[in-house]
Order: sequence, then structure tokens, then C-alpha cells
Amino acid sequence: MGLEFAAAPIGILVLVFNVWALIHVGESRARRSMKAIWIAVILLLPMIGFLLWLALGPRSVGRPLF
Repeated sequence: MGLEFAAAPIGILVLVFNVWALIHVGESRARRSMKAIWIAVILLLPMIGFLLWLALGPRSVGRPLF
């Protein structure tokens, strides 16, 4: 019973991070095809996709990590 309550905040954090990543993907200057690939990866693999995007995703000059 306690596991459900412990997992809920983690799920909410993953959702918030994924929405944040999707917004930044949309705002990036990457080609449309690369944006589509990153959006698919983030949506299909929520936690792993976010971490991959964070490490390997397109960067703009001067963009803070968080």
C-alpha cells in the first residue's frame, strides 16, 4: 500500500521533466526532423528519453541546463 504513495511523486517529477524537455525541444533551432525524433524518444521512453535528451540533445549558446 505504501509503494503507491511513494511512486506518485516520482511519476509527477518524470512528467514535469518531460514536459520541460518537450518545450525546450520545440524551442530549439534543431531541424524539424530532429525535433520529431527527440519528441518521439521522450514520449516513448519517458525517463530514459529525458535523460538522453539532457545529455545528448541540441544545445543553444548560453542556454542554462535547468
